[in-house]
Amino acid sequence: MIVRNCSGGIVFTGDKVLLVCNDKQEWGFPKGAVKTSSDLSLSEFARTRVKTETDVDAKVIAPCGKTNYEFYSISRRKPVHNNISWFVMRTESEACRAFPESGTVDCRFVEIARALDEITYSQDKSLLMMAYQKYRESIKD
Repeated sequence: MIVRNCSGGIVFTGDKVLLVCNDKQEWGFPKGAVKTSSDLSLSEFARTRVKTETDVDAKVIAPCGKTNYEFYSISRRKPVHNNISWFVMRTESEACRAFPESGTVDCRFVEIARALDEITYSQDKSLLMMAYQKYRESIKD
């Protein structure tokens, strides 16, 4: 089994969150595998990954926990286990664009209730609610 450490961001602007869609039509949040040669912190890697996938410049607000999942990689012919560290982020603009070469075929900012309907996996829905609470607390300060 291949075990990968990953990092990603849940990016908010106003009462909207950034969602990305991959080539399997799965909606979630921007994330990626951290290269072992990377000297970036997990939060900086997540911020860079958000920029790479969506062209969104985001500021990291706070860590938001970890998730993990497994899948079978057809190309590698092995199971893969992803450990993902998540970060709550904020940006000033809803402008975004997808970069298919990065694995993102669509992206957009959507209202929280709509995001809960569009997100593919239940653990990402739970993650959104926790991240949104942290985001709301951060903008009260």
